[in-house]
Amino acid sequence: MEKTNSMIALIPAYKPGEALTELAGELSRQGFSVVIVDDGSGTESDGVFEAASEYAAVICHRVNKGKGAALKTGLRFIGRTFFPPYTVVTLDADGQHSVADAVRVSEAAARSSSCLVLGCRAFGKEANVPKKSLFGNRMTRTVFRLSSGVDVSDTQTGLRAFSDRLIDRMCAIPGDRYEYEMNVLMDCAREGLPIKEVPIQTIYIDGNSSSHFRPVRDSVRIYKEIIKFSLSSLVCFGLDYLLFCLFSLLTGSAVASNISARIFSAAANFELNRRLVFGSKGQVPKSAVQYFALALFVLACNTVILKLLITVTPLNSYIAKLITETAMFFVSWTVQRKIIFRKKEADER
Repeated sequence: MEKTNSMIALIPAYKPGEALTELAGELSRQGFSVVIVDDGSGTESDGVFEAASEYAAVICHRVNKGKGAALKTGLRFIGRTFFPPYTVVTLDADGQHSVADAVRVSEAAARSSSCLVLGCRAFGKEANVPKKSLFGNRMTRTVFRLSSGVDVSDTQTGLRAFSDRLIDRMCAIPGDRYEYEMNVLMDCAREGLPIKEVPIQTIYIDGNSSSHFRPVRDSVRIYKEIIKFSLSSLVCFGLDYLLFCLFSLLTGSAVASNISARIFSAAANFELNRRLVFGSKGQVPKSAVQYFALALFVLACNTVILKLLITVTPLNSYIAKLITETAMFFVSWTVQRKIIFRKKEADER
């Protein structure tokens, strides 16, 4: 370690414009030590990085590895180079974060060293947000709230700050591209790490045309974990539903058929979620006991709701079954993610 500074700005950059040099200079004048990671931008961007190097330490990836990988490269460099205590604030390279806001989120992180601080933009009509960005933020906000139980107003913000105490944790979180930032939020929610929001300016330059975000591919990366859980649940729901129909034809009892079908589908769902969705390395017997305790709880709720729908409403048992399963989906997701297949910090490292 060689340096000490209370505020460090980390900027991942891929094929940046001249705004990067202006941003680095202004950050430096405001008292930040600036670290820029050139994420394989190529020779056409050499002039920009050379100009920015007057104000910042510039680290280079020979090939493009993604925003998450660039952030973690920068964090490892900061951990080796600077003496604590300090705060790290991450910014986008396109100039859409103001330096004044960077100072504010950095100061908030210094006051709350165990928090992740987000610089959150306003998305009202007066903010003039591009439709693509508005839709993307609303979608990720909804998915994050449903899957974690935590409401964050701006899940896509790149302006984030945290103390040096959290660098090891941030480096251990998986994800090399845009999904990394969502994974950070999911990790904080799962491990109970406080997330604090600081209002910032809503700035979009040229309709956010400089963004390298690929809507389809990067959205799949961001939502990958909940997509896997949904597919696992869908497969096992299909098995459960087929068995329910079969047992109903054989026994004529909706309740008995529901219980019998759930026993078989729950066993299949446990293995799929443990191995493929959450990648749990915990003790199988303990996880199995917790899972089947959850399964019994879900089954009891499932059975009560199913019976009520069949008795009180004019719905037939097949439609009632669909409604019941949909209602219990996110209960099961939340408990499995936060408790049963929770990844311990030591395992992640």
